[in-house]
Parts: sequence; structure tokens; C-alpha cells
Amino acid sequence: MSSHIRLPLLGSPPPSPESTGDLWVGSLAGGAGGSGGADSVGALAVVSGCDEKLLQVGDLARETGKTVRALHLYEEMDLLRPAARSKGRYRLYGPEALLRIRWISKLQDIGFSLGDIQVIVKDWERAGSAPHAMEKVRDVYRQKLEETRATLQRLHALESEITASLEYLEACDSTCAPERVVSACKSCDLHDHDRPVPDLVAGLGASPQSV
Repeated sequence: MSSHIRLPLLGSPPPSPESTGDLWVGSLAGGAGGSGGADSVGALAVVSGCDEKLLQVGDLARETGKTVRALHLYEEMDLLRPAARSKGRYRLYGPEALLRIRWISKLQDIGFSLGDIQVIVKDWERAGSAPHAMEKVRDVYRQKLEETRATLQRLHALESEITASLEYLEACDSTCAPERVVSACKSCDLHDHDRPVPDLVAGLGASPQSV
């Protein structure tokens, strides 16, 4: 797949020895042909030099606002992989890990579970061709957009209901006498009868008993 259409799903291929000296850095997340999971982590070469671009898991957690446990869970689900290990066998992550975690967070924000994201990743990796891979992702995003728009419509309706309820309740301050009992609210004659009582208000006086 051409690099110019690459989603934040795969890391860069291992650099050549000439470009890293005595370092070998593994990929951030495996492709369709990778072994994935703990096997890939165990096969990572040890970084013998100092690369300021590589982050330990604690640093990555602070940078992203995630917990270390969450990052380990991403690894267990094959959504994230370290790029290398330090001499002390600590996981080290490259710059693309930050993008990867932001991508996961945004998908969660729009309603995808980690299991959903795992399916998206696997389907994308197994797509074979770039157009097919992009088509599968596009279909998933299009469906989510429709769901999001439907949710927004419901929220706008709720917003209008809450606004009308507040306007009704605020009018009680100027029209209702302090000595008036709560039971009178069910048949209040102080409000404008041309405007229906909002359900969020009327429901308070409705009997909880069924006939």
C-alpha cells in the first residue's frame, strides 16, 4: 500500500542498519503479514543507543493522558506495539504511537468500542488493495456519520424540551404563591393554557400507579 494513503494503523517498516547504526527498530503495529501481539514484542531488538524520539510507556501515558494499563490493553488487542526495547527491556514507542492513540481515542469518542476498533484494524489490514481498504473504512465511517446525525437530532429535541421546561418552571417564581401546595401543580391554572405543559414537568405530577 502506498505510504501517502496510510492510515494511523501501521508503523513504518524497520529501518536499515545503515540508517540506525547498531539499532534495529521494529514496527509500531503489525501489518497483515506480521505475527502480532506478544510474539512481535518479544522479537524486538534492544536499543543500545539513545533516541530522544522514543518514549517509555510511562512517558507515552503522560503525553496522551492514558493510563499505563490502557496502553498495555491496546497492546494485548494488537492495536499498538512498541517500536523497540531499551537495554533494560523497557518498551519504547516511536512518534507514530501518539497518532495511533489519538486515533483510538477519537474513535472511542464517536462511539466505537475497542472491540469495534480491533475489527476495523483487522479488516483494513486484510483488505489486500489500497482502494478496497479505503472503501471498507469509508463504509464504517459513513454508517457512524448517519448514527451521529440521528443522535444529534434526538439531542436537539431534548434541548428544546429542557428549554421549554425551564421557561415553564421559571414562570412559577412570579405566578405561584409560597403557600400553594404541591398537589395543586397537577391542575395549575396560573400558566398560559395555550402552551402545553412540557413532559419533563408534567411527568412529575403523573401518578406512578398503573390502572
